[in-house]
Amino acid sequence: MQGTIDSETTAITADHAHEHPDFRVLGLLIFLISESLMFGGLFAAYLLLRGMNEQWPPEGTEVELLLPTINTLILISSSFVIHYGDLAIKKDDVRAMRKWYWITAAMGAVFLGGQVYEYLTLGYGLRTNVFANCFYVMTGFHGLHVLVGILLILGVIWRSRRPGHYTAHRHTGVAMAEIYWHFVDVIWIILFILLYILTRF
Repeated sequence: MQGTIDSETTAITADHAHEHPDFRVLGLLIFLISESLMFGGLFAAYLLLRGMNEQWPPEGTEVELLLPTINTLILISSSFVIHYGDLAIKKDDVRAMRKWYWITAAMGAVFLGGQVYEYLTLGYGLRTNVFANCFYVMTGFHGLHVLVGILLILGVIWRSRRPGHYTAHRHTGVAMAEIYWHFVDVIWIILFILLYILTRF
């Protein structure tokens, strides 16, 4: 009798779970839309200020192109690397997923290290002029998002230590980390064009 009740309770619980779809990915997408609006505001302000100044960037605040280009290649490549992790978990290969996510986190850390090195060698600071202010605010805000992305990836790796936590049919956390990382990459491409490429013309 008790076994029958337990079975019925389990069935009811399972049915109840199916009544509530997982909206975590949707929530992440809504969050990223709000973040896109914030970055969009920064981009618009930057373009407006650029249009109001005859010389842009002002003399003495030119940006280097070599290191940011290398950094850009690293970050764009990491998008392909993290995708391999997503493909691996869809094949129930947790070990391979961990490997690709570790590599992605390392590439993100290298990107941040390159950005810090750039800050230290530019020769001007946040308050030097309006261009420098825009440069540090926009790249710094993006760098913060990269750091959050690395923490998300490490969180996925940590949770994957629990047997069965991620499977081919249950890997929402893995997918969310990948989506967020792609968002970070797209934002950086726009920043790279605005701050580094267009300042050469």
